[in-house]
Amino acid sequence: MKKIAIFSDVQNIYYTTRQAFGRQFNYRELWKVISEQGEIVIANAYAIDKGDAQQQKFQSALKHIGFEVKLKPYIQRSDGSAKGDWDVGITIDVLEAAKEIDQVVLLSGDGDFDLLMQKVENDYGVKTLVYGVQPLTANSLINASNQFIPIDDGLLL
Repeated sequence: MKKIAIFSDVQNIYYTTRQAFGRQFNYRELWKVISEQGEIVIANAYAIDKGDAQQQKFQSALKHIGFEVKLKPYIQRSDGSAKGDWDVGITIDVLEAAKEIDQVVLLSGDGDFDLLMQKVENDYGVKTLVYGVQPLTANSLINASNQFIPIDDGLLL
């Protein structure tokens, strides 16, 4: 059975589905679709912790589905800008997982992950599958993955 690892850039998916569709992503449906393709051996959801009740409820739902939720604190800078980026953490986890899996499923539209998708395929022979909102996903990421699946009504709440 194919071993699959899922890595979700939660902020990216939240904001792109909200911008494009005005709706939220359906992680339960994604889990169902992916589990039909093989065994999910790793499922990480990377999020920013603002500490609000609605966000904690969402994180609990992700855990109930089967995700490990990894949190970073929300940082408000003195100039008013905010920081909360998981790119390096996701990259490290994907590279570690690539040693023991057959397929990486990345949920993100962030073009910074294009080199990562190329590396895991070229160096580890791992197939790459990217889910993202079509008009808000970097073409470089789409082109770097073995398969791109645009998020549509079937994966929205």
